[in-house]
Amino acid sequence: MQLQHIYIKQNRTIIMKKTKYIILCLSLVLLFSCAEKKKEKEAIKTSKPNQIEVLDFYGKHRCEACISIEEKTKFTVETHFKEELKLGLLSFKVIEIDKEINEEITEAFGAYGTSLFLNVIKDGKETHIDLTTFAFKKEGNKEAFVKELQTMIQNELNKL
Repeated sequence: MQLQHIYIKQNRTIIMKKTKYIILCLSLVLLFSCAEKKKEKEAIKTSKPNQIEVLDFYGKHRCEACISIEEKTKFTVETHFKEELKLGLLSFKVIEIDKEINEEITEAFGAYGTSLFLNVIKDGKETHIDLTTFAFKKEGNKEAFVKELQTMIQNELNKL
């Protein structure tokens, strides 16, 4: 009887910990979803050649979803765009927002916490496409994430 009582207490503790973790993750998703910025920012002039930069911004403290977004993005780029990577038409960059050296690019994109962007550079102009909400919505489904990100990148590459 006493062992059963201890077992029930342990299960309650485990359930409470899992519940807190789930609430934290859902809060982060809600935060990023509610803070959605304009999908595309106005073009910025640049001297870079035509290309697309896939930019994954992150902070020091990362949840599982944030890490998963980076992994799925890297997988998509390296698996489906090998030729574009070799030709320099596409690049993938992971940027820690808390580092002083990244302050300028972080501010230019308005990145906070985990943020995912496509930086489309065409004819001397940069266009920032914010994919953060997409990334958090699809993060739990690798197949959908990869397929949709692949389509978005390919659509932008077709416009170069």
